Amino acid sequence: MLTDWFVMPTRLPLVRRRCHACASGRRFRANGKFRVNAHHKLLDAWLLAHCTACGETTKLAVLERVNVRSVRPETLARLHHNDIGLAAALLQDPAVQRRNRVALDWTGAWRLDTGGTDHLDREVVDVTVRFEARIPVRPVRLVADGCGLARAEVERLVEEGRLVSAVRLTGRLSGDFTFTLKR
Repeated sequence: MLTDWFVMPTRLPLVRRRCHACASGRRFRANGKFRVNAHHKLLDAWLLAHCTACGETTKLAVLERVNVRSVRPETLARLHHNDIGLAAALLQDPAVQRRNRVALDWTGAWRLDTGGTDHLDREVVDVTVRFEARIPVRPVRLVADGCGLARAEVERLVEEGRLVSAVRLTGRLSGDFTFTLKR
């Protein structure tokens, strides 16, 4: 029987970027607020984030000098209403990350939902892990958390061939995968 696990975000991730105001702050917290500015027929939009050390505000460029007519009305309305879902989607957009030279820190911003502990009693466990967002996590950690095992024990099971998957379990993943655990 196949069991589904879900890796889901609990809040917006931190943004890794150097703070211009303080030397210690390297992480910013986005709260879903946008600033939209119009220059005649051109539009700029930024996602605002605050330094966790000093509180200084930084702007992450979302739209730069875009013709107003090229922006969908629904997107423009979501920008004006500070839609948290749009902020989450834009933070995960590789083009926005590259344009602003930032990376995301998902530490403490996600949780694993295993749907209960009834799978722990079976001799063979088949699990599909689904990601609600592109959250880079080590599969070994997910298996350890979901099955109540130590990470060292999970690594030993991989070496023994009792934990198998079509993907490499030792690196980081941010996409769906399946694995089989034989006890």
